[in-house]
Amino acid sequence: MSHSSKSPTPPTPPASAPVPTSADVARLAGVSRATVSYVLNNAEAVRISEPTRRKVREAAEELGYVPHAAARSLRAGHTRIVLLPTSHVPVGPLYSNFLNELQWALRRLDYTVVQYGSLGLSGDEAARAWAELRPVAVISLGEITLSPHNVATLKRAGARAVITLGPVGVPGAHALVMDQTEVGARAAAHLVARGRRRIGVVVPREEGLDLFSAPRLEGARSAAGAEVEALPMAYTEESATALAARWPSLGLDAVFAYNDEYAMLLMRALQDAGLRIPEDVAVIGADDLLIGRLLRPRLSTVRIEMPSGDRLAALVDRAVREPSEVTHRHDLLTATAVPREST
Repeated sequence: MSHSSKSPTPPTPPASAPVPTSADVARLAGVSRATVSYVLNNAEAVRISEPTRRKVREAAEELGYVPHAAARSLRAGHTRIVLLPTSHVPVGPLYSNFLNELQWALRRLDYTVVQYGSLGLSGDEAARAWAELRPVAVISLGEITLSPHNVATLKRAGARAVITLGPVGVPGAHALVMDQTEVGARAAAHLVARGRRRIGVVVPREEGLDLFSAPRLEGARSAAGAEVEALPMAYTEESATALAARWPSLGLDAVFAYNDEYAMLLMRALQDAGLRIPEDVAVIGADDLLIGRLLRPRLSTVRIEMPSGDRLAALVDRAVREPSEVTHRHDLLTATAVPREST
């Protein structure tokens, strides 16, 4: 006896709900579509009462309406995207907090901050990849070397401002210059003033940190009266212990340990090796982290004054709105030695 088999009819998928539009929001809120656009796009030129703004926002939330970024960009003639390549360099808390402040400040100015993973990209590859997103501004942290040609590529794609953040500038871009040589110079000058002449400078072995460590070493070497020796060290207990073990053979009486984190690591290793701080070795770091003040002896440091996130976000906004009125170089970093017990 044969049986014919018939495959079951697949269930009909439920009809998807229609995508809410600004017209739907306008009807629910009892206002015009223009008012919806003004409120949800944070238009500053149009005065709208707070109760009306609240009604529009509540209607949009109830309907699940979200403005279309592409349509908004077409109306404005540009996007509101600020592209911030993600850092692949292990920056310390000082720079992390600064970048977080910057992102919050840009969002308050109604920019969309997009972080872009650029690890392994060259300048040409990065510029083309970033340009595909049509950002209105790009803030490059200096880890990727941009050329004037790369800057031109980004501007042809609609970037009104290309901003580099680092020790050097790029022609065609707004350069936010953080001269790291001053950090090393202040540290070494402080040690020389304490009667130390033979100064070791820790140079991190971690890839990418030479953007900061090389100019800090150069700055230390510029200090009058200092005899400087570069000391490669990784941010590990093993590397710090190995450096501390050969310290007596180096003939050094002080160390600028790149930053507070490396300084704390090395200071602990030096003490474990039986060396007294500061009698045998004076130690100074940089960044003025709170934990350095909790050590015994308290860690001397170089305090770095960074611009506020609000200030830099306002500069980015001005560069986007009126690029011709923004100068192309801004020196942002100042450094001051803070003497404590470790020196």
